Amino acid sequence: MNAETSAILVPERHSPWPLIWLGFFVAVLLLWLLRDTLVPFVKYPDKLELGFAKWIGIGSKWLVSQISFLTRALAAILEIPLKAAIAILAKGILAQNDAVLFPRLSWVGVIGAITLIGYAAGGRRTALTAFGCFLYIALFGQWDGAMLTLASVIICVPIAVVLGLGFGILAFRHKRLATWIVQPALDLMQTMPSFAYLVPVLLLFGSGPVPALVATVIFASPPMVRATVLALASVPAEIVDFGNMAGCSPRQKIWRIMIPSSRALLMIGVNQVIMMTLNMVIIASMIGAGGLGYDVLLSLRQLDIGRGTEAGLAIVMLAVALDRISQAAAVERAWPTGQGGPFHRRNPLAAFGVLWLAGTTLLSVFIPAFAEVPQMIELSIGSSLDSFVRWLNITFFDMIEAVRTYLLLTVMNPVKQGLLSAPWFAIWGGLVLLGWHLGGRKLALLVAVLIAFILIAGQWDKAMISIYLCGISAVIATLVGIPIGAIALRSDWANRVITVIVDTLQTLPTFVYLIPVVMLFRVGDVTAMIAIVLFAVTPAIRYTAHGLRNVSPQVVEAARAMGSTPRQILWRVQIPLALPEIMLGINQVILLALSMLVITALVGTRDLGQEVYIALTKADPGRGIVAGLCVAFLGIVLDRLAAAGARLTHERLGLASVAANN
Repeated sequence: MNAETSAILVPERHSPWPLIWLGFFVAVLLLWLLRDTLVPFVKYPDKLELGFAKWIGIGSKWLVSQISFLTRALAAILEIPLKAAIAILAKGILAQNDAVLFPRLSWVGVIGAITLIGYAAGGRRTALTAFGCFLYIALFGQWDGAMLTLASVIICVPIAVVLGLGFGILAFRHKRLATWIVQPALDLMQTMPSFAYLVPVLLLFGSGPVPALVATVIFASPPMVRATVLALASVPAEIVDFGNMAGCSPRQKIWRIMIPSSRALLMIGVNQVIMMTLNMVIIASMIGAGGLGYDVLLSLRQLDIGRGTEAGLAIVMLAVALDRISQAAAVERAWPTGQGGPFHRRNPLAAFGVLWLAGTTLLSVFIPAFAEVPQMIELSIGSSLDSFVRWLNITFFDMIEAVRTYLLLTVMNPVKQGLLSAPWFAIWGGLVLLGWHLGGRKLALLVAVLIAFILIAGQWDKAMISIYLCGISAVIATLVGIPIGAIALRSDWANRVITVIVDTLQTLPTFVYLIPVVMLFRVGDVTAMIAIVLFAVTPAIRYTAHGLRNVSPQVVEAARAMGSTPRQILWRVQIPLALPEIMLGINQVILLALSMLVITALVGTRDLGQEVYIALTKADPGRGIVAGLCVAFLGIVLDRLAAAGARLTHERLGLASVAANN
């Protein structure tokens, strides 16, 4: 009998956790029965709250007074390339009397250039995708806004990539720095709501395109840091040893060996930076970024679903084109080049692209159709969408109102009131105990400290409303996403359709989710919940399909040989084995739901997201930063608990498989 078998045959010691949880629930019951006596443990005393927001506000004003000259200098430096990009793509070079000294690039030239870039990066399919996306933007009258947005992306992405690459290399070379500073900072930045970035930037830089650029760069850098660390760590040891044997210095080894060897993973990081930049540029329209984001925001305020949908779809097309090109560039392939000689022979596509841009721009001076998209070829679906939504409201008003009222009275309000009336000590203690159960003392301590901050900051009630909205939305998104993911596994045709829908949902800007839902359900918690579900459902679908697809075919075949039906195989074999991946998907659903809470503040919720939004409108940095930190801490807690639960499930499945094999 080997050691592994003997270990399995040893009787398992009973876990104390059932008794611990039983004792906890008894204590909570006693606390509820004695709630009139133990008031401080039911409602957190106001006198124990600390004025973090006030202190941060005072400190922020002092900081602004001390470093205003630095922020003005940085803004002046960043304004130069941003104005140049806007002039080239959107407005042209203007004289003081607004006369055009040099025209902007022709829309025909830009479409041709992006098509050539797509062909060089990924071949005909990528070229056709890029061409179709930019042609849609032109034909549907969104060219001016799209070029303003693209100008911001072109400036933000290189800065964010350089910063992310630098900090990623620093974190890779200094492990202690990565563990104690870089990793916690990245966790905080990636769980901080996007609006929260705008509050301090608005205070330091004011409003306008440059502050929006600064906020976008800060928001988009973390994925590049993580991708750089992962890419450098994945370089094979043989390649690193070769550099050591060749006598390379640490700097040479990084830049001449490891970074070229990890190009594919680094380009995936660049792809994420592009997507994050595009998402944040839309949100930054609230502080003067302009472009398509401003069009969507204006449509949302005016409840103009047709105009907002067209602008939102233009953002989707821009995102799809940039996403496909950057993904194709991550694949190692031979770029179309010549054999040697002058530049135009070595790089025929680049030379042709420059000539095409120059020629079409020159023609735009003499031919108006090359300068502006002719109105005779422009299309619009705005009026049709407005009419369709009005028809829906008139025809199905009673049904929509019945669904809205039912959800409010039977599901949402009871959960909301239950959380608001529950003793704070029971919720805090339950989360800490859950952290100890799933991840040990370190996780329990982290949960205790982060949740205690929310209490001390005086944001407990708003945090409970956030948890209620996030929790209900995450449960519904999970219940919808898991079956759809299972359907995608069982049918190739369904998988293709679902993949297209999921890709579209992931590229839609967050504002766009609100427009049709507001038109149908008006403002309120139901509207917010539906928008959150639509936004957060995609990870549940993707991770479920991925987990089920990765179940060993031998295991499935063995179950089939034992006479199991397809339904039994799915529920008793595939889903249990794919549970760790499904739980990771649920983790992502929760984080996306939290990030969407700030956007749903625009439709009248009263949670932490509303606090961030109010702070942004009032330029109150203390209030905004504290509320943003509370959202971030909730995200970190839920992320760590879900990850620990997935890891524990994976370990149990591993033990079960060992036992079965022996």
